Amino acid sequence: MLRSGNVFAGVGPAPVGEVTVTLAARPGAFVERIVSTGQASPPGFWYDQDWTEWVMVLAGEGAVRIEGEAEARTLRPGDWLELPARLRHRVEWTLADPPTVWLAVHWKDGSHDGP
Repeated sequence: MLRSGNVFAGVGPAPVGEVTVTLAARPGAFVERIVSTGQASPPGFWYDQDWTEWVMVLAGEGAVRIEGEAEARTLRPGDWLELPARLRHRVEWTLADPPTVWLAVHWKDGSHDGP
């Protein structure tokens, strides 16, 4: 089935919280758009995922802290990170205006056939 769309369609102030939309999904992998409007990880919370996540900022700004690093990494449009499975990380802050738009690709180890 042919599908298409615009990654910025419907982006705007969220009525409540962050909005995540799955754009594509296949066995072992999925792509999502995340729209943040000032959200951050709760104090003391760390993501500890059993899959790899590749994330890119398309609009706005946000900061991701990697456990063990002295400073958070500020991401602006075009900046991306590949976060290996089990790498503890958290979102320190995101811009609310304009909204921060992320593109995230998630896959289980072994399901990525790239170089």
